[in-house]
Amino acid sequence: MKKVLTLLAIFSLFATSNIFAQNTDPEAADGPKMEVSETTYNFGKIPQGIPAKHKFEITNIGNEPLIIQNVQKVCGCTVTSWTKDPIMPGEKGYVTAQYNAARMGNFKKPITVVSNAVNSPMRLYFQGEVVKKEELEGAPKNENVINQDK
Repeated sequence: MKKVLTLLAIFSLFATSNIFAQNTDPEAADGPKMEVSETTYNFGKIPQGIPAKHKFEITNIGNEPLIIQNVQKVCGCTVTSWTKDPIMPGEKGYVTAQYNAARMGNFKKPITVVSNAVNSPMRLYFQGEVVKKEELEGAPKNENVINQDK
């Protein structure tokens, strides 16, 4: 009985060490891998009540097709969209976040990109300050603000 228990203990030790020895480093793993040009985008000052949006560029630097499955948001103040087709190795896709800018003041919101990539999920942020429309009169137009002339 002691021999059986000893053999079982040795087998368990080898099995456990093999599990921990596997490479779980996303840098070295095969498969799709996301790379973004920026993880945080700052809108700066945007007028209250007028939505602003930004398109994050996603590049597949892996060696298999990248599929963005979902983009999670934390509140109803954000609308997201993303590339639905597989992004082939070396190709680019996008994730867009649109903020409704209803509340005055500073904001910083996360979105979480869920995909089949080895470095998924990936968290991206957008931030800025919502101000009264009158404060921005005469200022240069912000290309991310939708229908600024309203």
